[in-house]
Amino acid sequence: MNREFVRLTAFEQAQLIRTKQISASELLKASLVQMEQVEPLTHAFVTICEKEAKEKARAVDKKIAAGEPVGPLAGVPYSAKDLFCTRGIQTTGGSGILSGWLPPYDAAAIERMNQADAVLIGKTNCDEFGMGGTNENSAFQPCPRNPYDSERVAGGSSGGSAAAVATYEGTVSLGTDTGGSIREPAAFCGVVGLKPTYGRVSRWGTLAFASSMDTVGPITRSVRDAALMMNVLAGFDPRDNVTGRVSVPDYISEMKKEIKGLRVGISPDFLKVAVLASDGSIEDHPIEPEITAAVMRTAEILRSAGAEVITDVPMLNTKYSVPAYFVISRIEAYSNLQRYDGLKYGRPSQNHPVDMYDLFAKSREDGFGHEVKLRILTGLFMSRKDFYEKYYLRAQRARALIRSDYDRIFDPMGDYRLDVLLTPSTPLPAFRFDRKGCDPVLIQYADMFTSPMNFAGLPGISLPAGKTSDGLPIGVQFVGYDYCESKILRAAYIAEQTGTVAEGDCPERCSELDMGQSPFGNSPCL
Repeated sequence: MNREFVRLTAFEQAQLIRTKQISASELLKASLVQMEQVEPLTHAFVTICEKEAKEKARAVDKKIAAGEPVGPLAGVPYSAKDLFCTRGIQTTGGSGILSGWLPPYDAAAIERMNQADAVLIGKTNCDEFGMGGTNENSAFQPCPRNPYDSERVAGGSSGGSAAAVATYEGTVSLGTDTGGSIREPAAFCGVVGLKPTYGRVSRWGTLAFASSMDTVGPITRSVRDAALMMNVLAGFDPRDNVTGRVSVPDYISEMKKEIKGLRVGISPDFLKVAVLASDGSIEDHPIEPEITAAVMRTAEILRSAGAEVITDVPMLNTKYSVPAYFVISRIEAYSNLQRYDGLKYGRPSQNHPVDMYDLFAKSREDGFGHEVKLRILTGLFMSRKDFYEKYYLRAQRARALIRSDYDRIFDPMGDYRLDVLLTPSTPLPAFRFDRKGCDPVLIQYADMFTSPMNFAGLPGISLPAGKTSDGLPIGVQFVGYDYCESKILRAAYIAEQTGTVAEGDCPERCSELDMGQSPFGNSPCL
């Protein structure tokens, strides 16, 4: 089996399998060989589902041989962040308190991937319960490494999924995004990450972090694969009462529509990090110049393709996103994690509890990591009656202001009438584990440009836009209004096809690459 097949897109792989040019079992075998070679370096997975994957691949091959119809992802190997429940397959959420848990059901997103005949090859490592931006906060170490530099983070909390896709350990992956957890690692690892509109994809059966912001979406190596995944994942689910009863278009067809006349906005407020000081003053920190240049280069590509670019779009309330996210996400995390008591949910402590309350305390002490404990305590503190108005209500007011910014710029009768907003995905590229050589403010505010969309409930897609002088991926982001994934996919597709990849890089990841070599090193392609 030619291992070059693992480098193809999901669209191409499924087409070859449906036409019997390769079999699902052959593609899976090649993917498992790739994982065996790469996984000791990436540490992307918590669990590898080799047995279950082989059974599914054989079932797909059997359907094709019998002339039966198969799904749009027939035989495509994929991974899922370990927040998705998988029937009979360990689901940990990156937490020791769930180590060894075998769910009796599949999450809604897993069900849809199964119906599309995709092949689950494993569960990827993540920050514990999705709480983190670097993927270091997992109970399962070593944590994922950035495919372009093993001394740098892969991003979080879907860092394992992004690293797996970037190194061909499966073709696509399922992630979750609460404050940027799909788009940030996608930017750091040089892949595509799509956060849909809140409620566009069912979260049923997905472990919760902050319920008013949690979103399920795909991580892929191409914009077309992201559109293909959305065709599979999007739609109403009566088990998740926030899913919208909104028709689902054919995202691939919509993606290919003409871009001429599309109004694309750039905001100066997304080209800096505004830090709120303790005295209430605001300090502006410039983002990395190479990232600003990538945004402007992408804008010029769209302008050349016929889009109209507006460069003076005000987004004055973006500066509140990180502080407000700090408050709201922790209060919601505190609420969601109370269920893990070692009695009804989670592994019970084996440290000889003397009564039920001691069982609760010891199970959480043994099972939760430092970051989760910190967020629970912070959420408890800020949700107290005497601090509720000081923190929570003020954060919700800031959230409303952030949403109002988007309502204004996307208003078809307003001053700007935007179709999409173009921003950086992150203010800096992937940083080192030891944080050396990076602005600590930019690290702390790494999700400044992604969390506003979670507050507003709007869709956003991050795609590669070249590399820094150090060879690290740069991501840019397209944002749209409610349920307009088709428009951001269209803008991203044009940018991808026309050339957001910097000179000297290879969007096809170098056909001459020796797939047996380490993915780490100085090569611009993996």
